[in-house]
Amino acid sequence: MSELLNVIYNRRSIRKYKPDPVPDEIIEKILNAARLAPSAHNIQPWHFIVVKDKKLREELSRWRWSRFLKDSPVVIVGCGDYKLSPKLWIVDVSIALQNLVIAATALGLGTCWVCDFEEDKVKELLDIPENYRVVALIAVGYPDEKPEMPKKKGLAEITSLNKFGKPLK
Repeated sequence: MSELLNVIYNRRSIRKYKPDPVPDEIIEKILNAARLAPSAHNIQPWHFIVVKDKKLREELSRWRWSRFLKDSPVVIVGCGDYKLSPKLWIVDVSIALQNLVIAATALGLGTCWVCDFEEDKVKELLDIPENYRVVALIAVGYPDEKPEMPKKKGLAEITSLNKFGKPLK
């Protein structure tokens, strides 16, 4: 199996992190992976906020499914300019964030997408302009756990050939 496929197959959502800081050079590498993502008409409607400040991370961790963010050394907030790309900003930012997550995994980091937050409060906390929307908060750090692969649906359940419901074979 190729090294890239191995990274994709072994990526897990990490919710427990070592306190070790993530070097700026590594953060730049994963941000560059996000920056190089494709986007509709190459508009690149994204902006990424790297949150290292402990108090800000604590504020971002106040929602039910985001409590572990305070313990990750870095949170990357993926935002999209919905005025620049009214129809595709969510897709474009999501593709860029997936690049970031895969790059982080390849570099030995753990990540976890967080989509449970109050957007207005996040925007106010981080001074995000009105024309940007928050897509996700990504915890980033060195894993302090190794979760098993959760049960995934088989290919036959999620794929069709030519028309919906027609088996691949």
